[in-house]
Amino acid sequence: MNRENKRKQYEKGFYKTHPCTEGFTCKFCGRPISPENAGSDHRNHCPNCLMSLHVDVEPGDRESDCGGLMEPVAVWVRKGGEWAIIHRCRRCGKLCSNRVAADDNPMKLTSIALRPLCQPPFPLDRIEEMTALMGGEGSLE
Repeated sequence: MNRENKRKQYEKGFYKTHPCTEGFTCKFCGRPISPENAGSDHRNHCPNCLMSLHVDVEPGDRESDCGGLMEPVAVWVRKGGEWAIIHRCRRCGKLCSNRVAADDNPMKLTSIALRPLCQPPFPLDRIEEMTALMGGEGSLE
């Protein structure tokens, strides 16, 4: 079922108040995805590659006309210790946060969380020099 048919079939805001029971095929990795094992009533990203689709303006409204792929770019920890994924739309650049599902790929989540440490926004070979310029000792020992 495509997005246009879903819009016609369900009234506005349907997914805000009703669980998502339909499966889908991931537009990025091609895996069939079912809503079971997500740990919540709303499955909005692939548990394998963590990609999503830009279909909502507000969570559950299915009002976005963009339809771009939403790439997982970061993770953060919500109040209470629950992890969430930050997705960025490859087409329009919109950022949104989605809860981590129970069956999400733990290696993919960890690699996203470690990305800033593996690819820092500054050159590691110049850290002593930069520390000294900031008034620090400048020594890593």
